[in-house]
Amino acid sequence: MSAETITVEVAYARPDKQLILTVTGDAGMTVMEAAKRSGITEHFPEIDLESAKMGVFSKLEKPDTVLSEGDRVEIYRELIADPKAARKNKAAAGKGAATKKKAAPRSKPPAPDKPAKEETITEEKPAAEAANDGS
Repeated sequence: MSAETITVEVAYARPDKQLILTVTGDAGMTVMEAAKRSGITEHFPEIDLESAKMGVFSKLEKPDTVLSEGDRVEIYRELIADPKAARKNKAAAGKGAATKKKAAPRSKPPAPDKPAKEETITEEKPAAEAANDGS
């Protein structure tokens, strides 16, 4: 009787290059085993699988987590900058920048207690009719 096999993906991404590799192994394969079997370090030699953080579908997992059919193992890069510090620096830089121009004020509708101007339309009679009106 042969052991059941599963197929998973192993993914890694840099700003300039991304790669997803398919790995087939025995049921019970772990996150670390899949990463090693994928050969991803041949494509990205900077990866240290022993210290890299890994996850499955964006959820951080331990290297000994058992995988299921169709899982995607993701190998995470180290952060270049602390996200909180980056936001703080960006906000500080924005305070000294030029302010936005204000929009022109909108024209106001007539006040409710003042009626809108009414137009009076008068009909002009043809000149022949006006002369026969008893003038």
